[in-house]
Amino acid sequence: LAALLGVSPAAVSMALNGKKGVSSRTRHRILAAAQAHGYDFSRIQEKQLPAHPIGTIFFIVYKKSGAIVNDTPFFSQLSEGINECCRKEGYHLNISYIYAHEDVPHLLGQLTSSGQNGVLLLGTEMDAADFEPFRSLSMPLVILDTHFNRIARDYVLINNTQGAFLAADHLIKRCQSQPGYLHSAYPIGNFEERESGFYQAIRAAGMSASKSVVHSLTPSVEGAYADMTELLRQGEPLSSCYFADNDTIAAGAIRALKEFGYRIPQDISVIGFDDLPLCNYLDPPLTTIQVSKQYMGRMAASRLMELIREPDQPPIKIELSTRLLIRKSVL
Repeated sequence: LAALLGVSPAAVSMALNGKKGVSSRTRHRILAAAQAHGYDFSRIQEKQLPAHPIGTIFFIVYKKSGAIVNDTPFFSQLSEGINECCRKEGYHLNISYIYAHEDVPHLLGQLTSSGQNGVLLLGTEMDAADFEPFRSLSMPLVILDTHFNRIARDYVLINNTQGAFLAADHLIKRCQSQPGYLHSAYPIGNFEERESGFYQAIRAAGMSASKSVVHSLTPSVEGAYADMTELLRQGEPLSSCYFADNDTIAAGAIRALKEFGYRIPQDISVIGFDDLPLCNYLDPPLTTIQVSKQYMGRMAASRLMELIREPDQPPIKIELSTRLLIRKSVL
């Protein structure tokens, strides 16, 4: 390896044994080359692996409305997956929050001066215009949980369209009626994709999209509960089954429906999206679309490590498939 990389045998030894004395860049080259040439890393005991981080990754959480990205189980499981990969690869993880109303270019300037190796950007609440200040970042960057068609970057996200299709298709087959839609009142890219998947299933079943009952609800448990309560008080027409943009909307709506005397699922069936822990504690437990949140975090961090090692790779978009989890909230 020393001859191949043009470094000293001592440098190779220090890198492989996690010792000080080589730069982060050289350490990366040596570890990558060792892996490529079949080096048996299992011979190194865990206590001998790098005791000090070989680099720093920033996980930036962009917050606009604050209704979606918060200290939620989705975020905590995503972060856990990222941190797991960073620990394995010997990187230190820093989590930073950037708010839309702040001086974003100035904050990014401060971050880039602190010597990190790459950036993971949680863009759930972003649109293409919000990303503009991030274009100037010269380091590797991977965007999570959204994508922008006109911006060529690396993305790791959920296949929202597929998940919503599965949910609506299940309702159509089980309930033998046209599903209604508990739609987020907040404009989020993920929810737009879920809307597309919902209506694809409606049209695939030969139904008219215009005939689906749609309620616009705040994407939180309390917000959806308050909005749904008001709609019920006003006597809005109801569907016999609903797909909700996420589990929190579903939970809030179910609470309101039950207070007005509707039985779930005997009177109204409901499917959510995300498979948050609350799904198991609802009465009845919520049928939902499962998202591999920790795996998404690991995939995003792993892709960033690849870009750090080989920064000239063409950008890719990785979409994680979803699956339907059947519980008790659908007939």
